[in-house]
Amino acid sequence: MARGNFSRVTEFILLGLSDKRELQVLFFTIFLLAYTMVLLGNLLIIVAVRTNPKLSSPMYFLLCNLSFIDICCTSVTAPRMLMDLLSQRKVIAFEGCIAQLFFLHFVGSSEMFLLTVMAYDRYTAICKPLHYTAIMSRWACWLLVSSCWAGGFLHSIIQTLLTVQLPFCGPNTIDSYFCDVPPVIRLACTDIYTTEWLMASNSGLVSLGCFLVLLTSYALILLTVRDRVPRGHCKALSTCTAHLAVVTLFFVPCIFIYLRPFSTFPFDKYVCVSYTIFSPVMNPLIYTLRSKEVKESMWRLWKR
Repeated sequence: MARGNFSRVTEFILLGLSDKRELQVLFFTIFLLAYTMVLLGNLLIIVAVRTNPKLSSPMYFLLCNLSFIDICCTSVTAPRMLMDLLSQRKVIAFEGCIAQLFFLHFVGSSEMFLLTVMAYDRYTAICKPLHYTAIMSRWACWLLVSSCWAGGFLHSIIQTLLTVQLPFCGPNTIDSYFCDVPPVIRLACTDIYTTEWLMASNSGLVSLGCFLVLLTSYALILLTVRDRVPRGHCKALSTCTAHLAVVTLFFVPCIFIYLRPFSTFPFDKYVCVSYTIFSPVMNPLIYTLRSKEVKESMWRLWKR
């Protein structure tokens, strides 16, 4: 397809995680297991919450939405990656690459906003228990979740528009297992100085801002509980530590990838595995297995 005095790229070649056949088989086994765990674990959470009237509090409503987002987020990259691990030539059409980029940032940024809302929910429940019901009403929960999706869409459409307006005339090789903004825009046949700063301001600052809000909310929770009940402080510390572990696994790689324009490293694609594959695996374990009510609901479903 001609555009000006150059030919526009119609497909991209993904190099994947490795070109060694033995490692590809190993990665396929590991990621297939991880993807299966994501699907089964999060679907089980959704069914357990939806079928148990006792799990109707805002916390479980948000947890159910997090499980749905985790399924969507992993499904954007995992199926394609698994297929490519068994293929000799890993090719993705230009339109498919842009679509993958759009949906990855759509659900990924929506998850960032939702994790921030979940931290606010816990802060309200622990630090303002008398006002919790009024603040986190059903209407407020729907409004917050809708805002997360709207914010994710706005973030993603900006990233996508900044990408598609660039001219691509070759090369067309992406050193990764999926299409993402940093490796794609570096293939553009034009100066991307301004674009990279805009990308970093969008994705990087969103990741950093949400992460700082999360850290602040958990710090306030621990300070509040410490001043009230020493035993409650230990329990809250254990819960917050577990939550911060999975949140850090998701946010720190995102900050590392998106908040540094004009630089790239060969191991960036391995860093991306943590928030596209392993973080959605950890979310059901961290947020669910520590909840007695959810475990009881799952056990009843299992017995049925």
